[in-house]
Amino acid sequence: MEDTDEVLMNRMAGGDEAALSTLYGRYAPYLYGLGRRMLRQQDDVETCVQDAFFNAWKAAARFDPARASVKTWLVTIAHNRMLQALRDRPETGLDLEEWDAPTSAPDRIEQVIAQRAVDILGEPEKTLVVLAFYQGFSHSELKERTGLPLGSIKTYLRRALAQMRVHLETSVAPAMSTSPRSPNSSEGGQHDAE
Repeated sequence: MEDTDEVLMNRMAGGDEAALSTLYGRYAPYLYGLGRRMLRQQDDVETCVQDAFFNAWKAAARFDPARASVKTWLVTIAHNRMLQALRDRPETGLDLEEWDAPTSAPDRIEQVIAQRAVDILGEPEKTLVVLAFYQGFSHSELKERTGLPLGSIKTYLRRALAQMRVHLETSVAPAMSTSPRSPNSSEGGQHDAE
């Protein structure tokens, strides 16, 4: 029987490298996909995903399953690292070849699902989610831009993510569980959709 994510986190907190390797196998493909959408440069993606798992290894003892699932926790670590990589990039234009290069079409289904989850939000949650997660603004930048107190911004974002998670679990997860899945799917059948 396969260990749950929480069991693996406990083992990882105790220094078990095999647990880290198992979590990496489960979630690295998802984080690489996130990185490719955010960063587009393979070297940056690889560095950020590796850094995210290294940071998770160091912080494993502080993981609190009452606050987030392991997947959400890893995505948050990776997302923050990728935002930092974007901020660290020099302000340079694209070469002419890059402007003309064809890009792969975005996954339309993922876009629709994500947009519907955002659309259920009221204000100011919706605006904060768009600014933070689609445009990459930090909490302090959101404070400057919106004039809201930092504590309120964090509360609104937490509330928004909880509402989105519930929406995704109730509307997307049932549909996903009835659709055929590849046995080689990186998500596996037992993990929650977030």
